[in-house]
Amino acid sequence: MNDVTRILSAIEHGDPHAADRLLPLVYDELRKLAARRLAHEKPGQTLQATALVHDAYLRLVGADDPGWDSRGHFFAAAAEAMRRILVDNARRKRTTKHGGGHRRRDLDEVEIAAGEPTDDLLALDEALARLAAEDPQKAELVKLRYFAGLTIEEAAQALGISAATAKRYWAYARAWLFRAVEAADPPMSP
Repeated sequence: MNDVTRILSAIEHGDPHAADRLLPLVYDELRKLAARRLAHEKPGQTLQATALVHDAYLRLVGADDPGWDSRGHFFAAAAEAMRRILVDNARRKRTTKHGGGHRRRDLDEVEIAAGEPTDDLLALDEALARLAAEDPQKAELVKLRYFAGLTIEEAAQALGISAATAKRYWAYARAWLFRAVEAADPPMSP
């Protein structure tokens, strides 16, 4: 059993100091995960990878009974926490208090009409919620691949399915989500 799994087990059994030992072991991987996730965001994202890692970590170790049974399970939970933080941040930016309805524009590119940076993430989140209602395992695969940055093989292992099944699920889920997001996105008027 590696150090991360041992510490996760200690957290589950109520060791109050285990969370302090966990962060140094997983910080670099969580930071890479956050940086990969933020790289997929549109320009104008104000959340930094470090802040995303810290917020996600606080959510993870602050849970009453996380019940992580493996390192992969922990990182899947971290990916889910990061996804929720990004979605919450996108929703917050839509509120009037935080400039909702206004578009962020670079002064050098005023003539160029840019889409609201949060729209794609919110549309994906809504479509992902619909996919989860229809097929939870395929939705979980999307979360592991898209938000956690896991490979097909790593995601398959985390879900307990074969890599071939994961590839089929991934192809289906991507097509399903593409159609769902496209259907929800009205064409822009000139």
